[in-house]
Amino acid sequence: MNANPTDTKIFPATEADIASFRECLDGVARERKYIGFIEAPPLAVVREFVISNFIHGNSVQFVAIADDEVVGWCDITIGDLPGSQHTGRLGMGVKQNFRSAGLGKRLLAAALHRAREKGLERVELDVHASNKIAVKLYEKAGFMIEGVKEKARKLDGAYEDIICMALLF
Repeated sequence: MNANPTDTKIFPATEADIASFRECLDGVARERKYIGFIEAPPLAVVREFVISNFIHGNSVQFVAIADDEVVGWCDITIGDLPGSQHTGRLGMGVKQNFRSAGLGKRLLAAALHRAREKGLERVELDVHASNKIAVKLYEKAGFMIEGVKEKARKLDGAYEDIICMALLF
């Protein structure tokens, strides 16, 4: 696989991307330090989530494609409860050999741009406190820290704080 982010294209997710997206999600999850998952859900569950939220739903998902493979994603799931349709919840990840070259910044910018077009007023996220690179990325994009959930994650006997952040348009 070519790990050159300049050859990586960013597109809205399509149904054809689902299996590769699941593999990318699984790779990031198995690192056990950047996202809440420690492995991706089964393909059928991921397929239903993507189709219902992003393909047929109103939410936003962009994927980064290199050599016909998903190497990163950024999605914003729009709230569906009364009073929360103005808010989206952000999730993202980038495969290890594609990090630190601006791909996350490009994915985030695409998703936030589309969220604004859809009329969202607030995008929120949770990030592990140890993920200092992600916290800096979000702060540079305008996200503000709203609070910290102390010892919110306990994995392999180790506690991790979770930082709650939001961007208001």
